[in-house]
Amino acid sequence: MKSMLRLPLAVSLLLLIAAPAFAAPPPNHNAEIRTILHRLGEAQHPRNVALSPDGKRLAWVLHIDGHSDRVAVANFDGSDVHSVALPHAFKNCKARGAIWAPDGKRLAFLSNCGGDKAHKAQRDIYLVDANDAKLVAHRLTHALTWASDGKHLGMLFVKGDAHRGGATAATKERVGVIGVSGVQHQQMAMVDAGDGHVHTVTPYGLYIYEYSWSADGSRLAYIAAPPPGENNWWVAKLYTQKTRKGNARLIVDPNTVHGSLHGLQIALPRFSPDGSRIAFIGGLMSDQGATGGDIYVVSANGGAPTDVTPGIHVTPSWLAWTGNDRLLVSSIAGGSTRISSFTLRGGHADGTPLLTLDASIGDGAAANALALSRSHQRFAFIHSTFSEPPEIYAGRFGTNGDAAAAHAVTHFNASIKPLWGKAESVEWTNEGNHVQGWLLFPANYDPHKTYPLIVYVHGGPSWAVRPSWPRVGYGGAPLSALGYFVLFPNPRGSKGQGEQFAQAVRRDMGYGDLRDILAGVDAVEKKYPIDDNRLGLTGWSYGGFMSMFAPTQTQRFKAVVAGAGVSDWKSYYGENSIDQWMIPFFGASVYDVPKVYAKSSAINFIKQQKAPTLIIVGERDAECPAPQSFEYWHALRTMGVPTQLVVYKGEGHHFMQPAHRRDVLERALAWFQKYLGK
Repeated sequence: MKSMLRLPLAVSLLLLIAAPAFAAPPPNHNAEIRTILHRLGEAQHPRNVALSPDGKRLAWVLHIDGHSDRVAVANFDGSDVHSVALPHAFKNCKARGAIWAPDGKRLAFLSNCGGDKAHKAQRDIYLVDANDAKLVAHRLTHALTWASDGKHLGMLFVKGDAHRGGATAATKERVGVIGVSGVQHQQMAMVDAGDGHVHTVTPYGLYIYEYSWSADGSRLAYIAAPPPGENNWWVAKLYTQKTRKGNARLIVDPNTVHGSLHGLQIALPRFSPDGSRIAFIGGLMSDQGATGGDIYVVSANGGAPTDVTPGIHVTPSWLAWTGNDRLLVSSIAGGSTRISSFTLRGGHADGTPLLTLDASIGDGAAANALALSRSHQRFAFIHSTFSEPPEIYAGRFGTNGDAAAAHAVTHFNASIKPLWGKAESVEWTNEGNHVQGWLLFPANYDPHKTYPLIVYVHGGPSWAVRPSWPRVGYGGAPLSALGYFVLFPNPRGSKGQGEQFAQAVRRDMGYGDLRDILAGVDAVEKKYPIDDNRLGLTGWSYGGFMSMFAPTQTQRFKAVVAGAGVSDWKSYYGENSIDQWMIPFFGASVYDVPKVYAKSSAINFIKQQKAPTLIIVGERDAECPAPQSFEYWHALRTMGVPTQLVVYKGEGHHFMQPAHRRDVLERALAWFQKYLGK
């Protein structure tokens, strides 16, 4: 192996690892639940996939044993797989973000393999030539990309701050001058791939969320807002800038534009091949990364953006230019994924479906994204369903625009079979809405028996459930393994049926969507042997809110698990670190329209809640702060409703510690088993 080159720039990215601290083991701990937990941990999960520019080779990062990662390279058909030699200075080496250089001969990725144990969680940039890796630069970095010249890498970094950023990460200690002390400034920088020299490109006063290069590498398009970054993504704007000695130029401000984009969120800016236009996705979005809306196009010099997909009945969530008037688009279509080709004709885009999959896909960098060859004829992605564990899939687009069926080119998980039952797409109508969801059957389903049903409400609300293989942690599939029907509804407010459907919950959180969910319960009860006296409800984030709110509006649910929920929108407004996200959904701040917030607050109807409820939350959750769960638990305890609150030390909105993720699932399974039986 070639010797490592350590270059003169010291930076790092520390992954938050919380100390395992929780209450005593959950009740009813049994062998069946232990088996489910063990089997969930058997699947290997690719972290990302990349396709070489000529389309002949694949690269991926695979999480192989719960502790370490493997960087691998293979032919397009999955043959001749070989690992990149990582410099293991210590155990539990992690890697991610593998990307091919424009010349197709080198691979860049991030890893914590360099340095000593003191820098065990540091992510450094590595380059691969043939089978060996060399350290290029130490950096507090992510969102790694190549410039078209093949000589520079782009990255996002926070100078001098190793805290994991983002709204879903655990907050820092909230001490000092609040709003001033410890505020992160995330910038974009260029790294010389030869000597590791770093040139910071974007201004310190803007927090950069995502960026992309123009085809010639001379300009950037990026989404940014003033710090603090965890709060202001919801009011971020689109900028362009020259990569050398340029100033940020405002292109689109959703807060001042007229038309359908006003007051909404924007994501995934992409220059057209000739650099004259920028396409992006705009819509009502709940979180950075949960992208979905309409496709907008704007001149790269500024001006009014044009919605080129008004009234579309799917939700575009990822795009790439394949010509100056053509876009490849991945959309959420009901509860499925649809890949389409769009042709721009004036101010409108006509879409032609190429491939529809009842699956979740992605390249590891963006949800629903494809890895593409330079010619856009070959593609690859990570694929999983409820019945198929994650694998790398690859395919080709035909010369007439059709897509050959994508197929698995890896077989990491070929021997793994689901413990849970089959999945079926279910559809129903309610109040003029066409609603879709997924129903998981109980393991070892017997049509002559009756079963409990648990409703699992997704987060957001601006997102959708599509089939995917579960990880170790809280989710619906393990409930099916335990012997329950599990309904995953995509009610109004969800992505997948256009922006009008997604925006139907504005100023009406918990009402119309709950009616859609209950109509779905009625629909599946008419078709399958479900015991209406044994209905459960659960969810995380917005699903946690619904798990707190719905039992105050209906007595149909007999057991509840509420993860990272919201019990009182009025107090929540002043407690969270993301109050900017609330304005598009509620129409104004709580100080301007308190009645809108109050009408959707579970705490105002708490005396109607009778269902035994397990409440789960991270100690440092910035999106759904722990006081919301404390308030709900305190109220239920006062009302004499069976309840338990479990707070996980050091965790944010997304739990990072494997022991915590396992414990949450174990407790939830035991809770439903206790109150719903089997």
